[in-house]
Amino acid sequence: MKKTLKTQFLTRQYMLSKDYELYYYSDSHMANVDSHTHDYYEFYFFLEGTVSYLIEKQLYDLKEGDVVVIPPGIHHKAVIRDSEKPYSRFVFWISMDYYERIRQMSEEYFYIIRLAADKGQYVFHNDAVAFSSIQSRIFHLIEEIHWERFGKEEKIFIGICDLFLHLSRMAYEKNHPRKLKEDQNLYENIIQYIDTQLDQDLSLEHLAGKFYASKYHIAHIFKENTGISIHQYIMKKRLAACQDAILSNISITKAYLMLGFKDYSSFYRAFKKEYGISPKEFRDMKIQPEQQTIKAGKGTS
Repeated sequence: MKKTLKTQFLTRQYMLSKDYELYYYSDSHMANVDSHTHDYYEFYFFLEGTVSYLIEKQLYDLKEGDVVVIPPGIHHKAVIRDSEKPYSRFVFWISMDYYERIRQMSEEYFYIIRLAADKGQYVFHNDAVAFSSIQSRIFHLIEEIHWERFGKEEKIFIGICDLFLHLSRMAYEKNHPRKLKEDQNLYENIIQYIDTQLDQDLSLEHLAGKFYASKYHIAHIFKENTGISIHQYIMKKRLAACQDAILSNISITKAYLMLGFKDYSSFYRAFKKEYGISPKEFRDMKIQPEQQTIKAGKGTS
């Protein structure tokens, strides 16, 4: 933990900033705070302690990694079960105006908030790996808030958007496990198809028709799983296959035509960009030394 980022806990339950406040607390021998409401959103990230959370007359026993989302006007309070043990958490407050600013860009940022506000789902459980990813984002935000650097507010805004989208995605995927599995199956089937059909039409239009899915959806799940676009993946696979073909003494012309490239100029540019050398330079560098070695071996036998 980054001790320098900790804040001394105050019982104040109202915002001083007009936009957001983010705190990292770690205390012992703390008294309970009375039940209260806010006119802003509260995100509570539980790190350690023996604590329950009372929300609108329902008590939730917290586990490390739990995220609690409290919309405006909802009564809540932390109930400390053992004041001797360290009680650590992040508390993030965001104003209604700042919420609306982000919401205007996309409703997807606030899927997790809608679950709390519309369905009364306030507590979200996370395992250690999932919470580590959340915690990393929060620490980056706290550091940015404490530093005075160029583009500070813009960086904070991006960080808050990233945190909310990350939380919303995790909540959505937990609530839609079947959809997640279907997407994973689709991705795996497309990967298998691409790897065995490099000589065929692999355009998004063709794949969309082949797998009965939208071009947007295919592009989205592919980028989500690989970190690169489907076009980049296909290009890399075709180029690698061309390398193997050239090493097998297949001519350069035959290699690029049999692996889905329409003309030499586009193949040449892609090959040079990927490997830093031309196809002919690759062939000469890899094949000629081998041939010379073979000839030399025959000469000494």
